[in-house]
Amino acid sequence: MTLDTTHLHAFILAGGRGERFWPLSTFARPKQFTTLFGGTPLLAQAVARLDGLVPRANVRVITNADLVPATRDALPDLPPANIIGEPMGRDTAAAVALACGLLRRDDPEGVALVLPADPLIGDVLAFRRVLGDVAACVAREPAIGVVGIAPTFPATGYGYIECGEPMETPGTPLRRVRRFVEKPDLATARAYIETGAYVWNAGIFVWRADVMEAAFRAHAPEWVPLIERPGEYAALYPTLPKRSIDYAVMEKAERLVVARGDFGWDDVGSLPALARQFPADAQGNVAIAPTYALDATGNIVAAEGDPRATALLGVSGLIVVHTPKATLVCAQEAAQGLKALVATLPPELR
Repeated sequence: MTLDTTHLHAFILAGGRGERFWPLSTFARPKQFTTLFGGTPLLAQAVARLDGLVPRANVRVITNADLVPATRDALPDLPPANIIGEPMGRDTAAAVALACGLLRRDDPEGVALVLPADPLIGDVLAFRRVLGDVAACVAREPAIGVVGIAPTFPATGYGYIECGEPMETPGTPLRRVRRFVEKPDLATARAYIETGAYVWNAGIFVWRADVMEAAFRAHAPEWVPLIERPGEYAALYPTLPKRSIDYAVMEKAERLVVARGDFGWDDVGSLPALARQFPADAQGNVAIAPTYALDATGNIVAAEGDPRATALLGVSGLIVVHTPKATLVCAQEAAQGLKALVATLPPELR
C-alpha cells in the first residue's frame, strides 16, 4: 500500500514552558523559541523537518493562547489559522483529543502525526522515513503507532516502552507494544538497556481519527466532547482534567505498534544536554559564549541575547547561563531541580 501523503496531518505540541531550561527558557519565551541550536527556533526546525512528508497546509501547532503571537512570528509561512491557542494548560491528553477532533472534522480518512515541538533530530531523512512507514501501517490497520528512541544510555528521566513480537511489514521494522513503563531508577534502566527490548518514550504518536477516538471512548471518556465538538474547545477546556496522553490513553490502549527510531534524537530537556550538542575544550569546558577559564574543568557556559563574558577560576562541574534578564549559576548535578527553583522566582523572571 502506497501512503497518500496528502492525507497526512501533523500536530506539533508546543505548550510546554521548559522550566528545566531556565533562563534560556521562560514563560514568555519557552524553549521551543530558542535559536541556540542552529540559529533558528526549535519550533521552526520541527515544522521544516516535515517538508516532503506532510504538506505545509496540513501542519498545525497547538500551543498556549498567550504564545500564539510568538508562534506566528517563528512560523511566518504557516497559515495563521493553523496555530491553535489553548485557553489554559491541560497537558497532552487535551491537546491530542483536540487534534483528533480537528482531524475527524477536516479529513476523516487522514492520518495524524503528533510530535513534540523542541527535540533535535540529527538525521532528518531517517526521521521522515520512520514516520512515513508507521503512518503507512496505521493507515491500513486499526492500530496506534508510537516511535520510540533507541536508548544510548540508561536514562532515568524518560519513560520507556517495552517492545513485543515483530510484525511483518515493509520498511522500518515494527513491533507490537507490550507495555509502557514509568521513569525507572538507574538499576532498572540499566536492566532495560541490557535486554534490548526497550525504547525511550519520545512522545511521538501516529493514528487515524477513528482509532484514536475509539481509544478515548474506551479509556478516557472525559475528553470525548472535545473530539465531538473541537470548534468549542475554548469553552470545553476548563471542564477537562489535566493529564498526559500516556496516563489517559496510551498505557491502557490495545493494538499499539512501535518503531525503533535511531535518527539522532535529543530532547535537550535540561541544561546539561548542552554538553551533548556542543564541543568541549581540552579541559572539558563547553562554552557557548565568550569564556575565559583557568584551572576550571567540566563546566558549561551559555548565553543568549547577552554578550557578556564569563571568567572561570578553580571551579568544576558548574552551569553558568546569562540572559538579559537573569544569570544562573548551578552545579550540573543539581540542574534537574531547576523547575522547583523557577517556582520560587517572581513572575517577571520566570
